[in-house]
Amino acid sequence: MSSRVYHDPLHGAIELNREDPAEALAIDLIDTPPFQRLRRIRQLGPAFLTFHGAEFSRFTHSLGVLHLARLALAQLEAQHPHLAEHRGVLYAAALLHDVGHGPLSHSGEEMYGLRHEAWSGRLVRQHPDLRDLLERHLPGSADAVADLLEHGHHRCAAIKALVSSQLDCDRLDYLLRDSYSTGTSYGRLDLQRILAALTLAPDGSLAVHPRGLMAVEHYLVVRQLMYRSVYNHRLNVVCNWLLRRVIAVARQLGPAAVWTDGVMARWLWEPDSLDLGTYLANDDLRTGYHLERWLEDGPAELAEPCGRLLERRLLKATDVSPIERSRRLELLAQARQLAGAAGFDPDGCCALEQRQSRGYHPYAGGLRLWDGRQLQALEQRSPLVRSLSEPTELAWLIHPGEVAPRLRRLLQA
Repeated sequence: MSSRVYHDPLHGAIELNREDPAEALAIDLIDTPPFQRLRRIRQLGPAFLTFHGAEFSRFTHSLGVLHLARLALAQLEAQHPHLAEHRGVLYAAALLHDVGHGPLSHSGEEMYGLRHEAWSGRLVRQHPDLRDLLERHLPGSADAVADLLEHGHHRCAAIKALVSSQLDCDRLDYLLRDSYSTGTSYGRLDLQRILAALTLAPDGSLAVHPRGLMAVEHYLVVRQLMYRSVYNHRLNVVCNWLLRRVIAVARQLGPAAVWTDGVMARWLWEPDSLDLGTYLANDDLRTGYHLERWLEDGPAELAEPCGRLLERRLLKATDVSPIERSRRLELLAQARQLAGAAGFDPDGCCALEQRQSRGYHPYAGGLRLWDGRQLQALEQRSPLVRSLSEPTELAWLIHPGEVAPRLRRLLQA
């Protein structure tokens, strides 16, 4: 068939036509085993334990990113036809930007200690199914796509920005899609106005026309709200800590005490020597199966966090962000004492999780406004954006629910 249609719940019909060489490349890349594997990688990791609709995959998201990249490039090509030469590299990078994700997406990066960007670049360079398609399309494309995914480098600044920047097609799609799937209402974006406002600055980099300022402000506020309400939700923090605990305990106990298949054994105890086939063989299904096996016949210290995840007997997380750091450590010590007195292993149920969140980074690929006469940093024009650049510290005390009443009294004191 000369065309193919993917019916997307957000974007409607995404139609690809083989008569366009770049779209033909996209169709062929979609059909490769490395890309099809993304059907078995949840976009939001364990967030489905908090938001029951968050079951969709990296496959679905990556198709959405391709769709938005195509729309954005069409907008820019109308003003700058020379950008058409980069169409194949852009479409491939949009599709493959997450091909290196491990099980449970970003949670898997924390669990296993890996960077999906590095693996995406390696897969594009070395996996024959991906590399050969890209090289047949245009020699040098594999390295160009890999450099873009792994290092954020490309000779055309606008193409680089559409793949990796503070207003890239990846962020636009995941904010819309994650909001839709989790049932939150924060992620409504004026997508058409944002895309229509895209333009090129005099130096060839991506810029926004001032008529799109309010839509971009709204996008940045939405991103901040999604981090607060979904990505950094307290139960998400608990699930990610439990998953890290599972892998850390399994690695510590070693192969003599922990059953695994050959693939998981390499992931646990030989992570620095993973080949492409072994890397791609691990997904949500394989990791989930091992959690089930470890719950059934693993050592007690390994079975316990597996059971909490699989049976959704989650630990509690108390927000201690307003409390000074030294006092947080005191509370952690007190929580460990209370947990031990209640018959729990403190190492397996008490922790302090701390991180910083920032809605906008003015010095990390900051956005600029260009009206054809004046080039201006977004934060110079917008007090709202300036306020979003201030970092916010987040901290949660993880503990069993059984000790929560006594902990609350300590906090009140």
